[in-house]
Amino acid sequence: MNHPTPSAPHRTPLPLWRRLRRWEPATVLAIAVIAVAVAWALAPGLFTSAGPTTGVAADALHPPGAHYWFGTDATGRDVFTRVVHGSVHSLSGALVAVTVGLVLGTLIGATAGAVGGIVDDVLMRIVDVLLAVPALLLSLSVVIVLGFGTTQIAVAVGVAGVAAFARLARSEVIRVRRTDYVEAAFVSGGRLPAVLVRHVLPNSMTSVAALAALQFGTAILAISTLGFLGYGAPPPTPEWGLMIAEGRDYVATSWWLTTLPGLVVVAVVLAANRISAAIARRGTP
Repeated sequence: MNHPTPSAPHRTPLPLWRRLRRWEPATVLAIAVIAVAVAWALAPGLFTSAGPTTGVAADALHPPGAHYWFGTDATGRDVFTRVVHGSVHSLSGALVAVTVGLVLGTLIGATAGAVGGIVDDVLMRIVDVLLAVPALLLSLSVVIVLGFGTTQIAVAVGVAGVAAFARLARSEVIRVRRTDYVEAAFVSGGRLPAVLVRHVLPNSMTSVAALAALQFGTAILAISTLGFLGYGAPPPTPEWGLMIAEGRDYVATSWWLTTLPGLVVVAVVLAANRISAAIARRGTP
């Protein structure tokens, strides 16, 4: 007589506060930094009531204090207000850049890894060409073609990140394709597109997600760099890279104009890198 096999006990998902206790403090801090930056971008009015492009001339170059947390610039504009309002340009640009790199790179890499043969050779040679060009130079080349502006430099940075996503996606697809359950899916009559969508891609995305988090921080740094060089949003737009560039003439007398926006950029980039490492290590932060 056959006895039914007992099913595995159902596990109730842990509440959020229990999962937070399992995370490393540095990872929790990184998530908090990104959450604050996102809150700035989504609802800047909750953090400051001043305007990012208007200032008080009498308060020009006021050092950081209780009233002006990050001080003021040469025209009396509140630097903290400009940093808060500038987050939407830097974060949305980074999101566009990561999306462009993720979609195009994953499509190229997954196609190369799944099809193989001459298709793999041709696509990977194109990727090798992209990798041979320094990322900043490639971004500048695309910006020259598309024109100046936050959206344009975001797309340019995304194009520069396609090669990294393509190589990683290809290697992950090849690795998963060699597993037993994927081979069984093919033996049972599954076709390549269906097996790729149902089995291969979902089990290849952990490393790609970690790279996306890493590229998010890299994109913020690249967008700020291009903004600093004058290829991004025009003045008086409160973009982080542009703010640092505008304050470089006052470094000797008003250090906060470049230092404090620069520290914000560094903090967000390091937080994104930390989250990327956590995803790569555990699959989730």
